[in-house]
Amino acid sequence: MTVALELGLIYAVMALGVYLTFRILNFPDMTVDGSFTTGGAVAAILIINGTPPLLATGAAAVAGLAAGVVTGLLHTKGKINGLLAGILTQIALYSVNLRIMGKANLPLLREDTLLTPLRDGGLMGTMASVGVFAAVAIVLKLVIDWFLHTDLGLALQATGDNEEMIRSFGVSTDRMKILGLAVSNALVALCGALIAQYQGFADIGMGIGLIVAGLASVIIGQAIFGSRTIVVASLAVVLGSVLYRVVIQLALIIGLDPNDMKLVSAVLVVVALVLPQWQVFRRFKARRASTTKIPEKLPAGVEA
Repeated sequence: MTVALELGLIYAVMALGVYLTFRILNFPDMTVDGSFTTGGAVAAILIINGTPPLLATGAAAVAGLAAGVVTGLLHTKGKINGLLAGILTQIALYSVNLRIMGKANLPLLREDTLLTPLRDGGLMGTMASVGVFAAVAIVLKLVIDWFLHTDLGLALQATGDNEEMIRSFGVSTDRMKILGLAVSNALVALCGALIAQYQGFADIGMGIGLIVAGLASVIIGQAIFGSRTIVVASLAVVLGSVLYRVVIQLALIIGLDPNDMKLVSAVLVVVALVLPQWQVFRRFKARRASTTKIPEKLPAGVEA
């Protein structure tokens, strides 16, 4: 189960990126499947060629940022539908990733990576490694919380909430979209680089269907833990990623075929989307909201 916790915390980095586009920016970005592999490919090829792992991981994030900028430019300057712009970038990245890697698979088992100290110390698969990955996820979550409360972050939120309104205040919504997509895909590529080092190889198909996992983490997390504030919503995304991986692990334990995991992921997303619409859950949510609501007027005879 510690493996599921480790993967959940690493993939939380990707889920935070998906949260920025789908929830904050209200943009259906499909670049994720491609930029995740780009991150793994760039990190792997640089590490194999002698680049320090930390520098290689940073370069992977920059490559993902560039992919997000391309999607943003296609949408804002090319006037291409946002969904189609992401799909076009994703398709193009398949060939780009093959060019970067030189072949379909790059092994890292004999290379020094960011996780080598943990492996050499026999800490992988223990609560010590879970703590390290949790620290990384929480630090990135706090950075995103801080960013979204800056003037730039507030403008980004306003672009997703009411594009016409924020444009009337002189904010360039095109720049906000490009910025949001760039930061999101940088996080996704960073996650790809970490996963490549975690599993010991980078593969051309490692990002296929990843957007479903990202959406599952965001939707499940916010459906269970709420999304009233940015701080709560981002924490819910991290916890949702962990919960998603735990559910996948349990599905494997009970005997489901690993080939069915994509189906399980899709079912989880459907359940997370459908359940909140049922009357039972609506009543429970309304009851919980009423119990936490502060009364507007104090009862007679009660002093403030």
